[in-house]
Amino acid sequence: MLAILSATVAVAAPTAGSDYKPYHNKDKYNDDCDEDWKSIWDNDDWKKAEKLFYFDTEYYVKATPDQVIGTDGVPAPGQPGAKGIFKYGINVAENTICYNITLSGVTGDYFSGAVTATHIHEAAKGKSGPPRLAFPNPKGPDNRRVSYGCLTGPFFVGTNNTAGIDNAAGFHVRQIVANPSGFFTDSHTSTFRAGAVRGQLS
Repeated sequence: MLAILSATVAVAAPTAGSDYKPYHNKDKYNDDCDEDWKSIWDNDDWKKAEKLFYFDTEYYVKATPDQVIGTDGVPAPGQPGAKGIFKYGINVAENTICYNITLSGVTGDYFSGAVTATHIHEAAKGKSGPPRLAFPNPKGPDNRRVSYGCLTGPFFVGTNNTAGIDNAAGFHVRQIVANPSGFFTDSHTSTFRAGAVRGQLS
C-alpha cells in the first residue's frame, strides 16, 4: 500500500500563461492532471514486486548436533554444544526461498563437496540424503555466525546424482511445502563433515 504524507509547503503562484495544473488526488484526477502523476498510480509493477515477500509457508528449525546422520545412515554426532536456528519462508509461485540462519558454537572452516556447506537435504528424520538447496555459509564470530537472503530457482548445488546430474536440477520449493518432514537442514565443517548441526523441517 502506498502512503501519502501531507505537509504545508509555500509555493510561488503560477505566472499567467504557464503550464501549471492544479493538484488532483488519485481518485479524482482527470485528463488535465500531469501524465507522470497518473502513471504512478496506474503502474502495478510495485504490486508484483511485493509478491516476492509473500510466503506460502514458513519454517523455524532448531538444529542440534545429536540429529546428525552420516552418509552411511549411521548417527554421527556433530559439534558438542553447537546449535543452529534456521528460518525459512517459501513462495511457491516465484520458486523462491528466503532464509535467516544463525549458528552458535560452530567453529572451524566450512567443508563440503557442494558449492557451500549449508544446505537443505532431502531425507526423512534419521536418514541421509542429497542436498537440494545450498545457502551462503553464515559468517561472523564462532558464538554467532549469520546468513540471510533469498534464493530463486533454477537451483544449483554442485554435487551430482548417480546419473551425473546436479542434485538441485529440476528442484522446486513446492516439493518442500508438499512434504516438509522429508527434508532437513544442516551445516558442515572440516571437523564435522557429516554436519556440525542438523534439524528436520517438520
